[in-house]
Amino acid sequence: MIRNFEDFCWELGRCGFSMGGGNAKGIFALIDYDWIQQEQLDTPVKWHCGDPEVDPWEWRMRVLEERKDIAYSKVFFKTSGFITREWYPCFYAVRRRGESFAEVYERGTVSHTAKRIYDIVSEGPAALHEIKALGGFGKEDKASFDRALVELQMRLFLTMTGQKQKKNRYGMEYGWNSTVFTTVEHFWSERGFEIPKLDAEESAQKIRERILLLNPEAEEKNIRKFIVG
Repeated sequence: MIRNFEDFCWELGRCGFSMGGGNAKGIFALIDYDWIQQEQLDTPVKWHCGDPEVDPWEWRMRVLEERKDIAYSKVFFKTSGFITREWYPCFYAVRRRGESFAEVYERGTVSHTAKRIYDIVSEGPAALHEIKALGGFGKEDKASFDRALVELQMRLFLTMTGQKQKKNRYGMEYGWNSTVFTTVEHFWSERGFEIPKLDAEESAQKIRERILLLNPEAEEKNIRKFIVG
């Protein structure tokens, strides 16, 4: 029974990974949108109620700000998901195959827009509005910018690390919070963890076995897409 943020973190640690956003996508979501209604559970958990203790929407940022063992970003099906520190090296091995960003860019498998974004964030964590300003991205670049940012997260080059507000010329905060991004390596280094090198094929098989444990009815095509991105 998940009744609050602490329960969620404990269960996520047991599972290892989960879709975010309340949609299982045929794989697994620790708490989907219909969870309470379908199971008729006696729990205060409620989506989008604004209470950080019981609102799963609020937990995506809380894990980044309060935990050292959970990553959250757009990592599954080009949408959000959680991966614990225990399982992150497996996905890292599959998605990165031991290659640096420079190597994949040289091979032409990531876009120039992705390189512009990555070059900015590799200098240090940067909020979304800061990346756009530093990179000179305008409204006409929105589509390519959004695609590239998702691509960088899916391939585990960049990840979310929190949020911050814009500041005016007087240093006063205003507007909505803006997501902050950092490199995957920096994210885990800040949390005292160095990602070990694992075999990609063995890691993929290990993830597949865990998926089927969490959801025995998961279809193979969805499993493969979930694993390789």
